[in-house]
Amino acid sequence: MRSTGRVTTAVLGAALLLGCVAGPASSQPAQDKRVLVFSKTAGFRHDSIPEGIAAVRELGADGGFAVDATENAGAFTAKNLRRYDAVVFLSTTGDVLDKAQQRAFEGYIRQGGGYVGVHAAADTEYDWAFYGGLAGAYFQSHPAIQPATVDVEDRAHPATSDLARTWERTDEWYNYRSNPRERAHVLASLDESSYTGGTMNGDHPIAWCQDYQGGRAFYTGAGHTKESYAEPAFRQHLLGGISWVIGDAQADCRPENGYRPLFDGTSLDGWRQAGPGSFTLSEDGTLTSTGGMGMLWYADRSFGAYSLKLDWKMDGDDNSGVFVGFPPSDDPWSAVNNGYEIQIDATDAPEKTTGSVYGFQSADLAKRDRALNPPGEWNTYEIRVEGERLRIWLNGVKINDFTNTDPARSLRDGHVGIQNHGADDQVSFRDIRIKELPAKGR
Repeated sequence: MRSTGRVTTAVLGAALLLGCVAGPASSQPAQDKRVLVFSKTAGFRHDSIPEGIAAVRELGADGGFAVDATENAGAFTAKNLRRYDAVVFLSTTGDVLDKAQQRAFEGYIRQGGGYVGVHAAADTEYDWAFYGGLAGAYFQSHPAIQPATVDVEDRAHPATSDLARTWERTDEWYNYRSNPRERAHVLASLDESSYTGGTMNGDHPIAWCQDYQGGRAFYTGAGHTKESYAEPAFRQHLLGGISWVIGDAQADCRPENGYRPLFDGTSLDGWRQAGPGSFTLSEDGTLTSTGGMGMLWYADRSFGAYSLKLDWKMDGDDNSGVFVGFPPSDDPWSAVNNGYEIQIDATDAPEKTTGSVYGFQSADLAKRDRALNPPGEWNTYEIRVEGERLRIWLNGVKINDFTNTDPARSLRDGHVGIQNHGADDQVSFRDIRIKELPAKGR
């Protein structure tokens, strides 16, 4: 997302001239990022809107971004929207913008602006196709407020990284007119067997994100009740979504379909430890390296053409890697000598640092640095092997494209593994999954 670099006095003066931002201008802190909460309703009005506005203001104070709030659609001009890194549609309903305001908002998104939709934001602007694509899906119906189980599908995105694999909570659970899974990246979905009234045939996304026509978009179907905005887990969910949209955190929000788990957080069936050290499996489904130098490798079978995805996190200046394309062996050095390591260590030489094909090719460091989350936060790799071509995405950004020319290291058939580097290196992994691809011709 773009850096705003605003002068606070000029911003506040503009707000006063527009007369469209609620609250005293002098109360806004001098922060680099700024968010507009828009809560106009032309249909049903949620009585939780005041709590929602207050919660976003509090999240901004803690998260380092300033917050304005308005119900005046006159705020949607190209000039005014440029002041904001994201616009939060907080339980808006019905037709809330006229044609000129819609055009201004479309231009804002296409120039890198951000959208956050909360709950009834999906019950908004049914005749505006751009908005429908941005929100991801339109509201269809809902049953009574009741408890339900939320299955957290992506545990690396900041909106869901602090949640357990299942999230038990009470809300008004929307059914949608379409399933956004093919277009957006689903972060969490509802277990329709856990409550009454779900109508989406067992595949019921409830929170998602996407890169959309130049901008970023996050939507959560939660947030109907007043109580939601005092709930720590929901507040963190909302803050994580805003943080990603305004560019304070990075994540892979490309649609993800067709993957199957190699490690789902519960079982290491098919995996084998090679060499010293090990990995510790925690109750939340995270593998953390201890000791070494060794490797946990998937011994059950080898792979040819595939997309491998996994989430990883460093505690500090730690070292680890993901190995691909190596023959079966309980000697971890066999993988070093016969396969390729995609490195996890942001402080080494360029060809040996995060995103590199270790010892062979550096990542694009400028792209890598923009995409990389710091130690303590989760990152996602996609490692795609097709023929002898090896490509690497970090949090959805392609940072390396390498072609093997060594017959002894052929990538056309091999195993995958994760490294435990040494006693002083602690790197965590989650959600290792794979999608096999059509084999390229030889």
